[in-house]
Amino acid sequence: MQFEDLKIIEPILKALKEEKYTTPTSIQEKAIPLLLNRNDVLGSAQTGTGKTAAFAIPILQQLYEDRQQQNSPRQINALIITPTRELAIQIGESFSTYGRYTGLRNTVIFGGVKQGSQTDALRRGVDILVATPGRLLDLMDQGLVRLNTIEYFVLDEADRMLDMGFINDIKKIIAKLPSKRQSLFFSATMPDNIVGLSRKILKNPKKVEASAVSSTADTIQQYLYYTDRSTKKDLLSFILEDRRIDQVLLFSRTKHGADRITRNLKKDKIKAAAIHGDKAQNARQRALQQFKDGEIRVLVATDIAARGIDIDKLKYVINYDISNIAETYVHRIGRCGRAGDEGISISICEPEENAYIKDIEKLIDQKIEVIKDNPFPQTEKPMNAKERQEFEKEKNRRKQEFFAARNKNRSGDSKFNRRR
Repeated sequence: MQFEDLKIIEPILKALKEEKYTTPTSIQEKAIPLLLNRNDVLGSAQTGTGKTAAFAIPILQQLYEDRQQQNSPRQINALIITPTRELAIQIGESFSTYGRYTGLRNTVIFGGVKQGSQTDALRRGVDILVATPGRLLDLMDQGLVRLNTIEYFVLDEADRMLDMGFINDIKKIIAKLPSKRQSLFFSATMPDNIVGLSRKILKNPKKVEASAVSSTADTIQQYLYYTDRSTKKDLLSFILEDRRIDQVLLFSRTKHGADRITRNLKKDKIKAAAIHGDKAQNARQRALQQFKDGEIRVLVATDIAARGIDIDKLKYVINYDISNIAETYVHRIGRCGRAGDEGISISICEPEENAYIKDIEKLIDQKIEVIKDNPFPQTEKPMNAKERQEFEKEKNRRKQEFFAARNKNRSGDSKFNRRR
């Protein structure tokens, strides 16, 4: 199937062709016809499945056709709520890209920055508003945004929204929306609380689900280094001695790990920055922009923070920590080698992650090429269940001893207080 087969209007098709988009993804193929028929949609889809285009294209098309028929003044007719600044900006860029020949305007509002430029854009008039919940409610309280003209409403990444504590904000926003509207609800997972929320938003929704991502693009070359946990840092330094690796998105499993990797890279005189949930929004956006501008060589990210990152011409992805979810590996390396360009994925695997590699290779139905020229080869063996239990027990014992000693030093008997 081609985009032309989905009855998409020429102004949007022209923009898609310029972006070299010809074949819709699974979620796009399923959702676009339903949305063009004015159905509410409940979508199960992760970032990387093409869901932004799945809702942006039909919203643009319907607004364009409505505008042609009514010639009404510009007002906010579509609202997209998303949990983070990065995702909001990415969605806004997608609307601008797909709608460049429609004459429709969109703007993005989010917290963590002064509101002046955002409110100026609203005063000039927009058709589509992309927002994070906190800033939207703030501007609503100031009387600068009203939702009584909303015809199309999208709640994106609903599960993450609830994880971040936005449930009450979402309920306040929904209460201000017109009852007559078309609503779209996207979530990567569907636990009971998400299903319950969807019932409050949607009317007789059609359900769509993105096909499980189980294959990697042919344009991506995949390589694997086996090493020990203690030598991962050294192996990464060795890999980055290759100056051809000029820009790389590197994945860490944890926020603390991302910060530690970034510090080590800076010690090696490598320009690096970390983005994760503990970073302020303006710091994350600044790091992302510096990476896009080539000012930073390595952007270290957790999987959650990396949602919505889309960097043109990115060639290298490094998996510093191997994900225990095989599908996550596919999403990670899919950040490079886009639009037919060549990509290179490098994974650094410690013994405890060997089983994850087997799961990944089973999912993608291919063997990842192992690099033999490795100055830090894997010499340790994975721990069995009993060894793992003893290891965790010893780790917890040392942790308790550390905190006990620290608390004692902070008490009135500490040497510091006695000196005073």
